This record gives sequence, structure tokens and C-alpha cells, in this order.
Amino acid sequence: MFWKKFINTKIYYYFMIIRHQKITIVNVRKPVQSSINQELQWLGTSLGLFNLRDKDKSCFRIFLELLKAAKAKKPLTSDELALHLRLSRGTVIHHINKLMEAGLVINEKNKYMLRVDNLKMLISEVEKDIQRTLGDLKEVASDIDQWIGL
Repeated sequence: MFWKKFINTKIYYYFMIIRHQKITIVNVRKPVQSSINQELQWLGTSLGLFNLRDKDKSCFRIFLELLKAAKAKKPLTSDELALHLRLSRGTVIHHINKLMEAGLVINEKNKYMLRVDNLKMLISEVEKDIQRTLGDLKEVASDIDQWIGL
């Protein structure tokens, strides 16, 4: 979105970046037994990385591959992800976009990586995103309450 402003016959453009983020948190009971696979499954489910249409758990597999890449400090291209996971590039791009929209993954020079270096920091960042969003919602709700006299 941008605005034009005419001042002394010069045109100035003001760009406003609007970032949309879809934060999904699913309240799922934490596994009683603790194995790395069960905890990763629980984490992925809690972050909404699974859905009924994703029969192959492609999104979760991409997330795990990016987690491995974070450990190696090596961002991956969509082609590399597709090759490693034996998925089509279109499937990878679809799920990468979903992960980016959720604020879990970033793109730098056509390579993808987790937003931060480890899962604990990633959850902390998601928590900050949620707090910011809730703060904005409270502010708008307060404004609306004032406007309609509640």
C-alpha cells in the first residue's frame, strides 16, 4: 500500500509495509512419555503444523529439515528441501509460505531458515508475537468501547 503526496509539483511516495501473520496455537495434551519423536510431534501439532489435508506431514517434515539446517547453520533453498524430502518444489513452496506466514521461518537470499537458532528461542518469539497482537487487540477494543459508549 502506498500514498502519493504532491508538494511543489514533486511526488513523494510513502510506503507502508503491512505484515500479516497467522499465529496458530492448538491446545493439545502434552505426551506423558517423553521421547524426542513424541515431543517433536506434540510441538508440531501445538504449532498447527499438521492438518487433515497434509497426509504426508510435509509441513512438519519441512520444519524438521529446517531445524536440522539450523543446527548446521546452513539455510536451504526450496530445491534443496524438495530434493532432501522427495517432495515437489510446489509442495515445499506452499508449506514454506505457511511457515513464513506463521512467523516460524524467514527467507534470506532465496534460502530458508528458522527465524531463530533454536526451538526455545522460536517459541519465545512466537510468544512475543502473540503478546504484541493481544496488545493491539486490547487497544482497538478499548477504542471501540469508547466510540459506542461501553
